[in-house]
Amino acid sequence: MVQVAVAQFASGRDKAQNLADAQKFVVEAAGRGARLVVLPEYAMFNALTMDERLVESAERLDGPFVSGLGETAARHGVHVVVGVNEVVDEPGRISNTLVALAPSGEPVARYSKVHLYDAFGLKESDVVRPGAIDAPQTFEVEGVTFGMQTCYDLRFPEMTRQLVDAGVDALALPAQWVPGPLKEDHWRTLVRARAIENTIYVVAADQCAPNGAGNSMIIDPMGVVVASLGEGTGTAAGEVSPDRVAEVREKNPALRLRRFGVIPLG
Repeated sequence: MVQVAVAQFASGRDKAQNLADAQKFVVEAAGRGARLVVLPEYAMFNALTMDERLVESAERLDGPFVSGLGETAARHGVHVVVGVNEVVDEPGRISNTLVALAPSGEPVARYSKVHLYDAFGLKESDVVRPGAIDAPQTFEVEGVTFGMQTCYDLRFPEMTRQLVDAGVDALALPAQWVPGPLKEDHWRTLVRARAIENTIYVVAADQCAPNGAGNSMIIDPMGVVVASLGEGTGTAAGEVSPDRVAEVREKNPALRLRRFGVIPLG
């Protein structure tokens, strides 16, 4: 069993302030006993539009933002998952990357967003390069195996199923779930659905207004809300238990009974 936390805030165009906010929430969650803190997508920089400012903000994973969070993770002995704008070798584009930091402060897993948000009037692919469809990188926190995916990936259930096939007990899901028609309802429904259909925990950290829909939450394998936040900034913590995963899978052996697999389309 491990204590985890989601942190919810709205990042802006000041990277130093965003880093300070992220560090503050990591410290707050660690003080509540969290061994893993999940921060939102685009925590490093957010301009609310998909333009060249995202490209200008990008850093390497050994740059000041990730290194600064790594120092905080090391100081407080916690894992941290965060969404950053990563430099890539393609002019005018970035990678929307999640990085998992160990209590040493070093990266232990990374994920580049595969499904870009070309929906609801926005076009993330204008400045973001989609991630390659590779074998999932997972990481372990005190005996619990975690995988990662980002925001719009939530609308593609096969994405989470691929992580389950890789052996995860829980999904770390940073997001900037852009507000819009019925979007809060979609967020709450889909987060719970991914937990229920895969019998895993979902640890979902969203940005709050004006950037996102808020409602960060931790959901257990039966769809129970373990902890949640409303519309404001802050942290929420709860327990993730492999025993609970095993218990639910005994009651609901849907993974064992399935008759279809996941095949990448390219």
